[in-house]
Amino acid sequence: MSLSTSEKLKVELRGHTALVTIDNPGANTWDQQSLPALKDLVEKLNGEKDIYALVITGAGEKFFSAGADLKLFADGDPATARTMAEYFGEAFEALADFRGVSIAAVNGFAMGGGLEVAMACDIRIAEEQAQMALPEARVGLLPCAGGTQRLSWLVGEGWAKRIILCGERINAATAERIGLVEEVVGKGAALERALALAEQVGEQSPTSVAFCKRLMHTGRDTVIASGLEGERDLFVELFSTQDQREGVNAFLEKRKPAWKNG
Repeated sequence: MSLSTSEKLKVELRGHTALVTIDNPGANTWDQQSLPALKDLVEKLNGEKDIYALVITGAGEKFFSAGADLKLFADGDPATARTMAEYFGEAFEALADFRGVSIAAVNGFAMGGGLEVAMACDIRIAEEQAQMALPEARVGLLPCAGGTQRLSWLVGEGWAKRIILCGERINAATAERIGLVEEVVGKGAALERALALAEQVGEQSPTSVAFCKRLMHTGRDTVIASGLEGERDLFVELFSTQDQREGVNAFLEKRKPAWKNG
């Protein structure tokens, strides 16, 4: 049985760990093929009793993931926006609910949906050169895959507002200081460290781990459930504005947007 339904998502089983590599040159973006593939993959891994941990990383040395492919949103079609928002939500919520332990090995830029998939994991290991941001408002969009909910939960409201509302990009050292990542390692070392943590998971009772994770998520999931749905709804609502189309196309045309505030 092939675990991945997309060539953009490579899967390798290493003992009790599933290593997942986002492989979509050149910035490891997410699209309408790789997002359903991630959801399907997590569902399959949930059925594999010998898999205790999942490690996700990006192919290459520059990008963990740059998020969504913005070309999908250039025409301002609300139907495309709704479809993509649902794909993002279903995929990353499936990852967040993985019965084992999920670890992001952030080996480069983690932007937009790239940072959101890392935040959907239980633990984040970042390389020292990694840069992280949720820059959606710069292009007339908003984080629709858990960004407004999970970031606040991880780093507090103040830093979440700096990153989302002020468009602040942070480096790995800052991310560790504010609690966005759990550990910073040298360049090229994130995957090795993440796999070592996954090995530690394998020394625990998988049933105990699954129960503990479920309990640890109880309060959080109750609080953010409606917020996750709200993200998707307001993301689609943006596609009735002039700023959405202006922002995306300005980015694609490599120019400064002229906001209409409407």
